Amino acid sequence: MATPDRLLSAAEAERLAAEFGLKPEEYERVLAILGRLPSLTELGIFSAMWSEHCSYKSSRIWLRELPTEAPWVIQGPGENAGVVAIGEGLAAVFKMESHNHPSFIEPYHGAATGVGGILRDVFTMGARPIANLNALRFGDPALPRTRRILDGVVRGIGDYGNCVGVPTVGGEVNFHPAYNGNPLVNAMTVGIAPADRIFTARASGVGNPVVYVGSRTGRDGIHGATMSSAEFDAAAEEKRPTVQIGDPFAEKLLLEACLELMATDAIVAIQDMGAAGLTSSSVEMAGRGGLGIELDLDAVPCREEGMSAYEMMLSESQERMLMVLKPGREAAAEAIFRKWELEVAVIGRLTDTGRIVIRHRGRLEADIPLAPLQSEAPLYRRPVEETPPPAPVGPLADPVGIIPALRRLVACPDLCSRRWIWDQYDAQVGGQTCRRPGQADAAVVRVPGSRRALAMTTDCTPRYCLADPETGGAQAVAEAWRNITATGATPLAITDNLNFGNPEKPRIMGQLVGALRGMARACRALDFPVVSGNVSLYNETDGRPILPTPAIGGVGVIEDAAKAVGIALPPDCDIVLIGRTEGHLGQSLWLREILGQEAGPPPPVDLAAERRHGDFVRARILAGEVAACHDVSDGGVLVALAEMCMAGGVGARITVEGDHAFWFGEDQGRYLLAVADGAALLAAAAAAGVPAMLLGRSGGADLILDRHGPISVQELSAAHEATLPAMMEGL
Repeated sequence: MATPDRLLSAAEAERLAAEFGLKPEEYERVLAILGRLPSLTELGIFSAMWSEHCSYKSSRIWLRELPTEAPWVIQGPGENAGVVAIGEGLAAVFKMESHNHPSFIEPYHGAATGVGGILRDVFTMGARPIANLNALRFGDPALPRTRRILDGVVRGIGDYGNCVGVPTVGGEVNFHPAYNGNPLVNAMTVGIAPADRIFTARASGVGNPVVYVGSRTGRDGIHGATMSSAEFDAAAEEKRPTVQIGDPFAEKLLLEACLELMATDAIVAIQDMGAAGLTSSSVEMAGRGGLGIELDLDAVPCREEGMSAYEMMLSESQERMLMVLKPGREAAAEAIFRKWELEVAVIGRLTDTGRIVIRHRGRLEADIPLAPLQSEAPLYRRPVEETPPPAPVGPLADPVGIIPALRRLVACPDLCSRRWIWDQYDAQVGGQTCRRPGQADAAVVRVPGSRRALAMTTDCTPRYCLADPETGGAQAVAEAWRNITATGATPLAITDNLNFGNPEKPRIMGQLVGALRGMARACRALDFPVVSGNVSLYNETDGRPILPTPAIGGVGVIEDAAKAVGIALPPDCDIVLIGRTEGHLGQSLWLREILGQEAGPPPPVDLAAERRHGDFVRARILAGEVAACHDVSDGGVLVALAEMCMAGGVGARITVEGDHAFWFGEDQGRYLLAVADGAALLAAAAAAGVPAMLLGRSGGADLILDRHGPISVQELSAAHEATLPAMMEGL
């Protein structure tokens, strides 16, 4: 062990440790590990690797409760992305990750670099990305700031994905005042790789060269990881220098160059330079392999003059990778990356010391044991305060009537058409998209060169999670499973993005623990394991937290893409409701939009029934008996039916009688099916022990409820489509 040439003074180190987000006891641990004062570079490395964003120090012990294994799981959590087998010797590689704090400070670049980062996580594993999705939450749509952030985020996502040539095929958007000071931007990418050619970030081979590839390093994004591990205050927008700037054209070149090199046998390990940049990529690769690493920063390609070792190690400049190559393969790698007009440089080598040693301009800048950076990272079992069960809502009178309520609901910000958003995304680039936004409960994208396709979705109902975190966590998983099932695909696995407030507050920690408990229960019941994910905490501004938002990204497979169904209602079909309806209005959108209340418990989630109903529906779809299918979720049965009518441009006559609770209650585990023979479906459901009800028949231009009168599908569509364009007019 050597001592760096320039150590901080005791006063400087203590001041900077606090500025970098290290708590006093964490800083004392740094001193104990080093046995001396740190250099600036060493302190920066510790603060980045021990940030909440990189170390998961508040959530790690609870994440262990999630099920992560199944016969089809090739790679679970712990790598850049999760991997599941999908048949024909192929694998789906996918992950979801947050860029919340950067997107609040600089919406366009924050969202764009979020897309770039998640793309790299997937193609780092050897997969070609075939689809992007997102899960977005914004504040009160009446606020100018909300509209500005929404506009920037959507443009950033669209521009980056469109330029890279990966279709953006699905997602979700919610609005709530709890996100006024802290929007959520969760990005998901799905890719395809040969199941026997998965690349990892586990370094091996003492003496093997460590190679930097991609764009040059600048000063953008320095300390982005620690910025994302703290609450915001009124001065949040002053943090703009910690937001990275992306270049989607460089990303496309990097993707193609990496995949070309991966087709050879040159790569031992590969890691994206994401959060904490060169620090995290070098520490994680060497640490996972139980080795050491030496870096010569003089060889790092830089785009700015006079960059220090500290700046280079902490920069989060985009479109960069770190690789370990086999000896003698440097020239082959250089030829490929030069062909794609990218930087490539040997910047170090692996050692057997178990330490990270960094030199720059003839000086020793850092000498740190690697194991403690991970094994001795802080791990907190923070106090947990369980969320008390909400009081049930009492009998609720209908103040407006069924048809007026429907008209208002389909136009409300949480249910209105997202066409203004998805029209800015290229959902068809690549030519493999079978079901794009608005056409199905889950996007369906064909596996190139195959008849099979992947179904994918993102789901969460934050208002449920606030009222009852455990039920909300279970419901988020169940809805992702249900949306995939509604296309005819078999759900395989999930990635998650756990967005919560300050975990140092017991109430917030209780929300996280409760949601994880519910998620774990649902994943086990539905054979839907967690293979990757991300935790984003400290989503608060001026002490006001977001709604607990455990976003779920689900992926499933269907062997014949031609059998996948959408939600568009065709004419001359019987409409059948699968699942039991109790009329649960607690936490429903009807309650919020019509009565102005956010009250009561969320609907209960019966996971055994969820599994039974979904397996029945999927079997009927694959048997070719279902012309359209839509799960029943926000807004209840009548909103789901209206969405099917609007998607198909077809009306329906409904002969079943029901009150507002029947039509707008949000009971779980339900589907609407359009079939040629409703009687046959009812008989099959009865034989399977699945509740089913014939609602009516499709046809005509109006949605008609016998007791409540008609409304034209055209009128519904006009109200549905008008909200977002009107909201965004003038920007």
